[in-house]
Amino acid sequence: MSKNFEAHPCILVTGAAGFIGFHLCRRLLERGDTVIGLDNLNDYYEVSLKENRLKLLEGHDNFTFVKCDLSDRAAMEKLFAEYAFDAVVNLGAQAGVRYSLTNPHAYVDANLVGFMNVLEGCRHHKVGHLVYASSSSVYGANTTMPFSVHDNVDHPLSLYAASKKANELMAHTYAHLYGLPCTGLRFFTVYGPWGRPDMALFLFTKAILAGEPIDVFNHGRMKRDFTYIDDIVEGVIRVTDQPAQANAVWSGDTPDPGTSAAPYRVYNIGNNNPVELMYLIETLEKALGKEAIKNFMPIQPGDVPATWADVDALSNDVGFRPATPIEVGVERFVEWYKGYYCKG
Repeated sequence: MSKNFEAHPCILVTGAAGFIGFHLCRRLLERGDTVIGLDNLNDYYEVSLKENRLKLLEGHDNFTFVKCDLSDRAAMEKLFAEYAFDAVVNLGAQAGVRYSLTNPHAYVDANLVGFMNVLEGCRHHKVGHLVYASSSSVYGANTTMPFSVHDNVDHPLSLYAASKKANELMAHTYAHLYGLPCTGLRFFTVYGPWGRPDMALFLFTKAILAGEPIDVFNHGRMKRDFTYIDDIVEGVIRVTDQPAQANAVWSGDTPDPGTSAAPYRVYNIGNNNPVELMYLIETLEKALGKEAIKNFMPIQPGDVPATWADVDALSNDVGFRPATPIEVGVERFVEWYKGYYCKG
């Protein structure tokens, strides 16, 4: 029996053992929601970190963990048949721009086949709202700043970016054909406690503490709209609680990429304040009390030199704008990192 969405909904979170998924599940559980957390616990990065995140979630009575691969069609069909989900937040995906250069099939399996299984589950079981992770990487070759959801995004620079753009197109099709409310969230460089070990802040912290050099790409001439995890989660929850609506004034003569005549929306969730890579490193050095040994390198294939989120659509529709300063977020990350890895 489906629960009252206004009270305590039953929500499927895929990628529940991941960085964003873990934090989202924790917040949903704290407010009393029933959460089914799905993850395949792959070894893209250290599995023990994912398992330790899960241990914190499994302490809640209203949390159920399901170990499953999104690309396993039969298992996904069984999952959707077993539970009456009010909403689905799809965060389970193969992440990473550089990894997509050497492991392209992983992105097809997780981000395309897996996402199709999620869409089909939502369609056949009348899920009230599908929210899914897109990425700032979809802006690709775009150079007009800040990046807006109303901009065309047809020039991805990596397979990872192309797979996220494909998710947006697939979701729009299901919103149009089946009336499934779908909202895509373009995350901008997420960081914070329990973060991903393949991300710059994590890599830098580990190397600096070990007295090893850090790789500084594009000779430090990079800007990123670093977004603190708590701001990301707040944005996801507000969006999830407000299913996508059709835009009554949408016109095919002048099509707006961020909305539709179908119940479909796309939002940026970013700090709306790009930070120079060298300033991030300085901030981290202060928090660690140790200077980095810098290895300056050219920009890597698939990378973009800058990201900057226009969050007006998010602010206008759900009344929220991320605002955690980089200095505060880095300090919190370092505090967590030392507590987790430097005990004793």
